Amino acid sequence: MNEEILTQLNPPQREAVETTEGPLLVLAGAGSGKTRVLTYRIANLIENRGVAPWNILAITFTNKAAKEMAERVEALVGSAVNDMWVRTFHSACVRILRRNIELLGYSSNFNIIDADDQKALVKECLRELRLSDEEFPVKVVLNEISGAKDKLLSPADYVKEYGEEYRLSQIGRIYALYQRKLRNANDLDFDDLIMLTVRLFEDNPEVLDFYRKKFLYILVDEYQDTNRAQNKLILQLAGEHGNICVVGDDDQSIYRFRGADVTNILEFERHFPEVKTIRLEQNYRSTQNILDAANSVIKNNSGRKGKNLWTDAGSGAPIEVYRANNDFDEGDYVVNTISSLVDEGYKYGDIALLFRARSSSKVIEDIFMRAAVPYRVLSGLRFYDRKEIRDMVAYLRLVKNPDDDISLRRVINVPSRKIGKVTMDTITSVASREGVSLYKAIEDHVGEFKGGVADFYGIMQRLRALVGTTPIDELLSAVYRESGYEAFLEKDDKAAERMENVGELISGARHYIETVEEPDFDDYMDNLVLVSDVDNYDEELDAVTMMTMHAAKGLEFPVVFICGFDEGVFPGMQSIYGGPDEIQEERRLCYVALTRAKKRLYLTGSHSRMTFGKTSSYRPSRFLSEIPEELMETTDAREEQRLRRERLREQLPDSVRKPKPVAPGLTVTAGEGFAPKGDLTLKAGDTVRHAKFGEGVIISAEPVGNDVHYKISFSGVGEKNLLGLYAKLTKIN
Repeated sequence: MNEEILTQLNPPQREAVETTEGPLLVLAGAGSGKTRVLTYRIANLIENRGVAPWNILAITFTNKAAKEMAERVEALVGSAVNDMWVRTFHSACVRILRRNIELLGYSSNFNIIDADDQKALVKECLRELRLSDEEFPVKVVLNEISGAKDKLLSPADYVKEYGEEYRLSQIGRIYALYQRKLRNANDLDFDDLIMLTVRLFEDNPEVLDFYRKKFLYILVDEYQDTNRAQNKLILQLAGEHGNICVVGDDDQSIYRFRGADVTNILEFERHFPEVKTIRLEQNYRSTQNILDAANSVIKNNSGRKGKNLWTDAGSGAPIEVYRANNDFDEGDYVVNTISSLVDEGYKYGDIALLFRARSSSKVIEDIFMRAAVPYRVLSGLRFYDRKEIRDMVAYLRLVKNPDDDISLRRVINVPSRKIGKVTMDTITSVASREGVSLYKAIEDHVGEFKGGVADFYGIMQRLRALVGTTPIDELLSAVYRESGYEAFLEKDDKAAERMENVGELISGARHYIETVEEPDFDDYMDNLVLVSDVDNYDEELDAVTMMTMHAAKGLEFPVVFICGFDEGVFPGMQSIYGGPDEIQEERRLCYVALTRAKKRLYLTGSHSRMTFGKTSSYRPSRFLSEIPEELMETTDAREEQRLRRERLREQLPDSVRKPKPVAPGLTVTAGEGFAPKGDLTLKAGDTVRHAKFGEGVIISAEPVGNDVHYKISFSGVGEKNLLGLYAKLTKIN
C-alpha cells in the first residue's frame, strides 16, 4: 500500500486506517464504507507498519463476509493474506479448540453437531427424564440452552439462577443431561465453540497468553451483534496489548432475539477508557432524503452514540407514502408502481419488498402471481412453502379427495396421534393387499385400528361432511380447529408467527369468496396448486426480492418498498406491549430498512387488514410521524376516493344530485356480510360499494316488484344495472 491508495479514503476513513495502536471504536453508519476501512487498515498494518500477517486476527459473523474481506485484502497485499486469520467467531474458535481442547478433557477429533442432531439429542434427554415434549417443546428447550451458553452459564449456573421456577428448573435438568451426552460422545454444538474457548482461556492462562502474543492486532466487524460470550472472548484476547479495533453501528443492532447485546458497543469505553472513537457519517449508498428520514427516526432512541448520515449525491426523489384502503389495495399499489418503475427503466432485480414478518407477504405474493411479476424470497420460504400452510392444504386436499395417499401420509400424525411406523406399515400392507387407498383401507377396517387411527378417521369424516355446505374459509377454520392443529401450534415456540400464517391463509380464502362471482372448492384448490408450484426462480434471474427487514441487513437495492407501515404491524403488537427496549429495537430495525434504499423509497400501509378472516383497522406507524413531512409525498386512498365521489356527483344531473325519495316504505336489505346489521334505504345519489365493481354512485333507484332496480355509475367500469337483493351493496357514509 502507498500514499496514493490512502488518498482514496475520506478523512474519517483515513484516520481510522492510520490509527493502528491502542483501542479504536469505529461507529460506521449505514453505507459509510466500513468494509473498506477494515481491509485498508489490515493492508496498512502489513505494508506500511511492518506487522506480520500472522499477528493479525480479523473477525466477522458470516462466512460470506469473511470471504469477501479476505478477497479484498488479497487485492491489496497479495498472498500475505494466507498467513493471517480472517475468520468468523466460530471458525476461529474451532481452530483454537482443535489445538487445545484436550486441556478441557475432550479429544481433539471432536465432532460438531448440527441443528437436527441437537433436536434428536434433546428428544432423547426428554425420554430419559420422562418429560413430555408437549410440556417442554424441543425448540423451546434448545433456545433456552443456547441462551444460557451465550451468557456463559453452565448447567449448574443455570439451575442456580433459575432453579426456583419449576419449568426452568426442569430445563436445567435437560441442559445438564444434554451436556453430559455431548461430552460422552466427544461432540460440541455451535454455542459450545465460543463457550469452551472462553473457558479454555480462563482455566489455562498460558494458552491465553500464547494467543495474545500471536494476535497483536485484532479487528472485529459488526460489533453491535456480539453476544456476551463473544464479547468476553474478544476482551480476553485484547486484554493485554489493547490493539483492538471494533467496527459497528449501535443503530443497526437488531438481533436481540438471537442474544446480541447492544451494550457491548455502547460500553466499549468502559473496558478501554483510553479508546479513540471515529464516526463514519458520509454515506455512499442513499440519497439525502432517504438519509434524512433515517436520521429523523433513529434520533428518537435514547442511549445511543449518535451520528448524522449525509451524502454528496443530492436530495433525490421524495419518499412516497401510500395509505391503502386495505391490504389488497396495498398489494395492487405495489404491483402497479413496480410496473411503472419497470417502464422507467428499472429491472425487477433492482426492487426489494421488506416486511416485518414473512406472513405479511402473503397477499402481495398472490397478487404478484396473478400479475405475472417475477419474485423470489430471500432467507426464508415462500408463504405457501411453510410447513403449517402445507399441512393445512394437505388436509384440504384429503377432504376433497380421500384417495390422496400423499396428503394422508403428511397429516395422519400431524399433530401427533401416536401413530407409529408399525401401524403405518400395517395400513400400507392392507391397502396394497386390497388394492385400495390408505384412507379406504382405514375406512374398511376402522374397527381394527383403534386409538389415533380411529380418531383421525372420525375427524376426517366430520370435515368431509362439511364440503359443499360450508364456505371455504369456514371449512379451513374447521380443519384448523377440528384437526387439533390450532392447539398444536399454541404450544410451539413460534406460535404467534405460525398461527398468523394460518390466519393469512384463511383470510385469503375469505377474499376469494368475496371477489369471485361463483366460488367453487375445486377452483380454489386448483389456484392453490398453481401458486404453490410456481416461483422456482434462480437467484440470477431478474426478479423482485421479498424478505424480512432482518434478512435485508447488509444488502442494498435501488428501489425499496417497506410494506405494512402500520401501528401493530411495524412496530408489532408484541413490541408495543413489550416496553421501551422493544420499541427501541423496532426503531433500529426501521433505520436499517430505510437505509437499504439507494434511489427510491416507498412506505406503504393500510387503513384496514384482514387477519383470521376478520377485518381490523390500523393507523399509521409511529415511525411515519417521526419522518419530516417535507421529505414525503403522501397519497391516501380513502381521501382520493372521497374526492372521486365528489367529482362524480358534480357530473350528475341535478335531478340525480337532488333526487326524489325512493317509494315510501321500500326498504332494501344489503347482503349478509356486506353491511351493518339492519336495513338500509338506498337512493339516487348515494355512494355504494359492490364486491366486484368497486365504488359507485346510484343514478336511479326504481321499484320492481319486491326489489329495486339500480342504475349505478362505477368509477372504474362505467354504468351497471343491478337488482338490490342480488347486488349485495354496501352504503358508504
